[in-house]
Amino acid sequence: MNASTPPAAAAPPTSGRVILLTTSHRVAPGLLSWPAWQALHVADEVLCADAAHPQLPYLREAGVAVEQASPSAQELVDACAGGRTVLVIATAEGDRPLTDGLARLAGTGRVPMPDLELLPASYDLPGARLLDLVQVMDRIRLECPWSSQQTHKGLAKYAIEEAYELVEAIEDGDRTELREELGDVLLQVVFHARIAEEASGESEGEEPFSIDDVAGTIVEKLIHRHPHVFGEEAAETPEEVKDHWLRTKAEEKRRESVTDGVPVGQPGLALAAKLASRVRTAGLEVPLPSGEGMGYELLRLAVAAEAAGVDPEAALRGAARAYRDAVRAVEGAGA
Repeated sequence: MNASTPPAAAAPPTSGRVILLTTSHRVAPGLLSWPAWQALHVADEVLCADAAHPQLPYLREAGVAVEQASPSAQELVDACAGGRTVLVIATAEGDRPLTDGLARLAGTGRVPMPDLELLPASYDLPGARLLDLVQVMDRIRLECPWSSQQTHKGLAKYAIEEAYELVEAIEDGDRTELREELGDVLLQVVFHARIAEEASGESEGEEPFSIDDVAGTIVEKLIHRHPHVFGEEAAETPEEVKDHWLRTKAEEKRRESVTDGVPVGQPGLALAAKLASRVRTAGLEVPLPSGEGMGYELLRLAVAAEAAGVDPEAALRGAARAYRDAVRAVEGAGA
């Protein structure tokens, strides 16, 4: 070497790359994104701490060698020496200790750190947490001494209670309560569907059905009753939408009377308003029954409220709440 020629500078050490691959347990195993499959095939080493991870059989079938290992942050950094790429498949519980350890090492400033990439391999679609709810309900139905003994009839009262609590949250304008009460109502749906899924129902000869059957039924109904969305009909106003809905509903039910399908077990004012709505929508002229007593007077008030676009049940609830507040004010003043 010529003495006047300076020696070549040594190449800076390469610290490699760490890829933390996350997957969703709510997506069928093996359904990974294309960038995830590319990263799995080009990585110098693929690690996974969970020997029972649902993705492993599919990765190995695709020719990806996966080593069961739970390295510390320092061990992972060392494994990336020389520019190597190490991919870590995240466990269902997450890899917080590992990422925290890497953050602490980087914070010291004394360790050459590899590049760190978080790569989502599969994503939750909207509604994915409903799958968790179904799984939790399955387990509760099997293992809880109380839940395992419940029937449709035994749970009926809770559906009514939860519906009223939902209405109260709506009227109060409390969004935190609204979120919770919607969950309670949803629980009733999932609970009843889980009971119905069992081969033997409350009486002999009942056909089982699942939450998927429930969802499928309402999906078909919504599509059929919204031809202006899923079909070729047009609707520009809420009134036209309502006409579509009533027409398709009438075709489905083929009722003999406009009063068919109105549950008589609902609160009296709501029942009267619903019947009045059916009569008005059908264009019928039906005189109110004559009679004495408070019941007939309430019926006339309910029919008049419905004709004016007022929900008599909600109106009475609002007045009753004001009355309750007045009672509390009097009690407070007396104290």
